Amino acid sequence: MKVVTYNVQWFKGLDNVVDIARVINVAREMADFDALCLQEVAVNYTALTGTLQPDQPAIVKQLLPGFEVFFSPAIDELSPCGTMRQQFGNLIATRLPVRQVQHTPLPYPNPPMAQPTPSMQRIALTCTLQAPWGPVRLVTSHLEYYNQVMRHAQTCALRDLHLQGCALAAQPSKTEQGTPYQPKPLTTDTIICGDFNFEPDSEEYASMLQIGDGQTGAKQTGGAQTSAACNLVNSFDVLHPGKAYPSTFRLFDRTYGPEPVGCDFFFVSDSLAHRVKGFAVNQVTQASDHQPVLLELGA
Repeated sequence: MKVVTYNVQWFKGLDNVVDIARVINVAREMADFDALCLQEVAVNYTALTGTLQPDQPAIVKQLLPGFEVFFSPAIDELSPCGTMRQQFGNLIATRLPVRQVQHTPLPYPNPPMAQPTPSMQRIALTCTLQAPWGPVRLVTSHLEYYNQVMRHAQTCALRDLHLQGCALAAQPSKTEQGTPYQPKPLTTDTIICGDFNFEPDSEEYASMLQIGDGQTGAKQTGGAQTSAACNLVNSFDVLHPGKAYPSTFRLFDRTYGPEPVGCDFFFVSDSLAHRVKGFAVNQVTQASDHQPVLLELGA
């Protein structure tokens, strides 16, 4: 099972050209992927995308025949002119069977600040895929950039989503066939990927990898005990323990800081760690301001 995550900056390359096909081709060059997770996908924000490719999820679907495409807008608003809806968010395209889809808004606290910064609502898109060995929860998100308080709250919420999934898998609810209460594809196997806007030495990163029940996790899951399988690990560390994480942002464009950093990750549950077989970052392409990242899991 091969998965690529890529913050595509509404498919705008560092040459300022918006080209959806180019981005898809870059991902395909990395691998014959089974799932593609994209962040910063836009609909009808023509000031960003121009007028030629305003409905970006629809074009992705055209470019990936045989794939199902799921778009999860964190922003969904009426345009200033009042004639169309504008959307901005995350997307998962996959050729694996999708057994369940969930859209989860992430926390949006607004702490008092002497100097307000830009911010926007964030969302997590979860697709439970049927992998060769069973169901896998694939989660993609894009966390707050400017505000650390918001970003940390969103990090804890992502980890809580995983803990909730583990608690449900350990103690399933009563089910009724043929209704919305019918059995669900419950599993501890989880991949959480995307642009987290934090680095490996950050408080948020430590919160994501916290061992055992976090305070918010315990609250959300009713205090259920979390097994070791529900801890999260950085998939890169499984293959390269003790090595520095590769840079995925600011390699070529230093608009947002002086040095390259790694902030695009694949976190996997301990139950999946033994399946991590490959990890790669394309540090050459300039099709976006971020670099695409590949995770390969073995069956």
